[in-house]
Amino acid sequence: MITNFFIPELNNHDIQELWFQQDGTTCHTARATIDLLKDTFGDCLISRFGPVNWPPRSCDLTPLDYFLWGYVKSLVYADKPQTLDH
Repeated sequence: MITNFFIPELNNHDIQELWFQQDGTTCHTARATIDLLKDTFGDCLISRFGPVNWPPRSCDLTPLDYFLWGYVKSLVYADKPQTLDH
């Protein structure tokens, strides 16, 4: 399904930046699958064996929240804001 449908469908759209998040289910993390996803998404892969590790389990925080909050925080503090308005 990934090679025959998903990737060709992505190529049909003008997507500038795309992150792929995959759960840590064992059947989804087979070496062949991870290699294919790494080739397709490069460093924009969130997975158990991907460049961005699937975060530890938390009842208060889903993996997407965990990743998104860290990313947004890095953008906010990149310029070292000095005031609340900044």
